[in-house]
Amino acid sequence: MSIAPPAPVHGATPVTRRALAPDLARGLMLLLIALAHAHMYLSGHEAGFRGYALDGTALDRLVAGAQILLVDGRALPMFAALFGYGLVQLADRQLATGRSWPQVRAVLRRRSLWLLAFGFCHALLLFFGDILGAYGLVGLVLVGFVRREDRAVLRAAAVTSVLHVVVLVGFGLLTVSAPKGDTPAAMADPVEAIVMRLIGWSAMTPTYFAAGVVPAFLFGIWAARRRVLEDPLPNRDLLSRVALFGTGLAVAGAVPLALIDTRIWAPSDAVSVSAYALHSVTGIAGGLAYAAVIGLLAGRGRNGSPGPLVRALAACGQWSLTCYLLQSVIFVAVFAPYAGGLGTRVGDAAASGVAVVTWLATVALAALSASGGRRGPAEAALRRLTYGRS
Repeated sequence: MSIAPPAPVHGATPVTRRALAPDLARGLMLLLIALAHAHMYLSGHEAGFRGYALDGTALDRLVAGAQILLVDGRALPMFAALFGYGLVQLADRQLATGRSWPQVRAVLRRRSLWLLAFGFCHALLLFFGDILGAYGLVGLVLVGFVRREDRAVLRAAAVTSVLHVVVLVGFGLLTVSAPKGDTPAAMADPVEAIVMRLIGWSAMTPTYFAAGVVPAFLFGIWAARRRVLEDPLPNRDLLSRVALFGTGLAVAGAVPLALIDTRIWAPSDAVSVSAYALHSVTGIAGGLAYAAVIGLLAGRGRNGSPGPLVRALAACGQWSLTCYLLQSVIFVAVFAPYAGGLGTRVGDAAASGVAVVTWLATVALAALSASGGRRGPAEAALRRLTYGRS
C-alpha cells in the first residue's frame, strides 16, 4: 500500500502543503485540454475523426497534424492518471487520521458523485465534450481499486485497455457511417444546443470517455502507491523509462491518423478506423509519459524554491477544476453562434491560438488569486460538498 504523508489532516490538503509535481502536471495539462477542445466549437466544415476541418488551409492542417500527434487523446489519459493518483492521496490522508476504510470510501464516493454532478452542469450549460462526468463515474464505480493489490490493479488496467479498443472501433465505425453535421457547440439555437449537449454527454460519458479514462486511472493508482510524483528522485529510472517509451509509442501510434485527418493519406474505411483506434489507445502511453516528464522536471528543481513561472503553473494546477470550467465559458463566449460567433469564421489554427491565450489567462488568474492558499471557487465548492463545513 501507499505511504501516508506526515501530519494528517481530515479535509483537503492545505494548498501550501501540496506536492509540486502533481499540480505542475495539472497546470500544464490544461494547455493540452484547451488545445484539444477549442476546435470542437467550430462549424461549417466537414471534419475528420478528431474533429478538425478536412478543407482547412495549409496552416490549419499543419496545426491539426501537430495536435493529433502530440495533444489529442493524450491530455484525457494524463488527467485520468492524475485523478487516480489524487484519490490515493486523499484516501491516505483520511486513513492517517484513524478513519476506517468504509468511512474513507464514503468520502471518495461522495466526492466522485459531486464531480459527476459538476460534469452534468458543465454539459448542460457549456460543453458536450465534458470529461468531469467520466471521472466522477469511474471514481464511483472503481473506488475499491484504491485498496486492491497491485496485481489486481494492473490486470484490470490491461483488460480495460482491450475494452477501450473495442469501444474505439465502434465509435470509429459510427464516425465513417454517420451523416456529417454540426456539433452541439456550433448550434445557433441555445435551447437546441442544450438538448443535444445532454444527449451527447449521456451517451459518451459511460462509454467513450469512461473507456478512455479507466486504464490510465488505474495506472495512476499504481503510481501513487509508489509516490512517484511526490518523490521523483528515487523513481527517476521508472519515470525516465515511461517518459521515453511512452512518448515514442504515442507519437508512432498517432502518425497514421495524422496523415488521414490532414488528407495526406486516404485509405479504406477499415484502415481509417484502425488508425483511429491505434491513435487513441497509444494515447494512454502518451498521457502517462507526459506526467512522467513533468515529474522528472519537478525532481530536478527540488533543491531550490520554484521560480515564478513554475509557481504560476502549479497555481493553475491547484485551480484545475476552476480553470477547466473557465475555458468552456470563454470558448462559448468567443465561438458560439449565439454569443461571439467566431466559430463560423475561423479555422483550426485560429482556434488553437484562442486556446493558448485562454490558458495563459487562466494561469495568470490562478497565480494572482492563489496567493495565501486561496482555493479556486470550483475547488472550494467541491471541498465543501465533500467534507461539509468541518
